[in-house]
Amino acid sequence: MIRKRVLVSGVVQGVFFRDTCRRVAGRQGVAGWVRNLPDGRVEAVFEGPPEGVAHLVAWAHRGPAEAEVTAVDTVEERAEGLRGFEIR
Repeated sequence: MIRKRVLVSGVVQGVFFRDTCRRVAGRQGVAGWVRNLPDGRVEAVFEGPPEGVAHLVAWAHRGPAEAEVTAVDTVEERAEGLRGFEIR
């Protein structure tokens, strides 16, 4: 079980980034959450098996079709045992 926090910059709000992220996480068996930040970025936490988390981090670099991702900052954190995935 691993955990990564990502901060995604670009045109990432108003393009279904959070909802698509939630659906991709569910398919990968990854827990966590995603939210919009006041500065226009999206922040997400992905927690689960290494392969699933890696898939979500890679997905965050492109996002849904309508997104224009310009940067992704990733930080490894200590897993907390989250369950489910929520949009905050």
